[in-house]
Amino acid sequence: MSEYGKIHGFNPAVVTGKPVELHGSVGREEATGEGVVLVIEEVLADAGRSISDCTFAIQGFGNVGSNTAMALHRKGGKIIALSDVSGAVANLSGLDVPALLQHRNSGKPLFEFPSIQHITNGELLACPCDVLIPAALEDVFDAPTAEAVKASIVIEAANGPTTPEGDEVFKRRGITVVPDILANAGGVDVSYLEWVQNLQHVTWTLDQVNSHLSDTMKNAYRSVRALAKERKLDLRTASFIIAIGRVGRAAVLQGV
Repeated sequence: MSEYGKIHGFNPAVVTGKPVELHGSVGREEATGEGVVLVIEEVLADAGRSISDCTFAIQGFGNVGSNTAMALHRKGGKIIALSDVSGAVANLSGLDVPALLQHRNSGKPLFEFPSIQHITNGELLACPCDVLIPAALEDVFDAPTAEAVKASIVIEAANGPTTPEGDEVFKRRGITVVPDILANAGGVDVSYLEWVQNLQHVTWTLDQVNSHLSDTMKNAYRSVRALAKERKLDLRTASFIIAIGRVGRAAVLQGV
């Protein structure tokens, strides 16, 4: 933003994800994790359940994983396993997420957290839970790993965590997978809101940002779910049909 401004004048909208003090938006840092949880609420509601009566395992405790964990914790969710690059920790009675976050923010790896069960990353992915959330790496679920998953729902908070082979296993086993293109779109949505605020030279409140984020994520999930149900598709295929269809229609309308 600063370098662009030297040539073209003040134009904060040229990039997003800026610090709030430098024309960024409140809510941007936690937006991806918050969006993941909004989608989880919708998926569970479809099954007649809620966050407070489900267990969760999260691979990754960076920006997305930690904000997802905190949002679930605030809503009464029981996070039974968490991991970072050092390893994974588990507690079937529920982890103390704020304490783990404080531990991480002090610069210590999760695996050094005292008086807790330590497990491998593979054990985390295969642990018995209601919702499994990969929030770290690509290509986590190959066919053998997908076969070992015990969760009934997988929410892709990371980019590309499921290989095509793993996806086929999930379909065969009847495991619901909410794809990354939908589940982790919250950060991009609030980047868009940052851009809008910059163009209008206004500053929105956190409530305004979160309200828009909630509407966007829930409406996106509902449109994907409706198409998937209508055509008997998995959510990934339905989301691609909607996305590609929008691009195609826009191209036709422009005479391309």
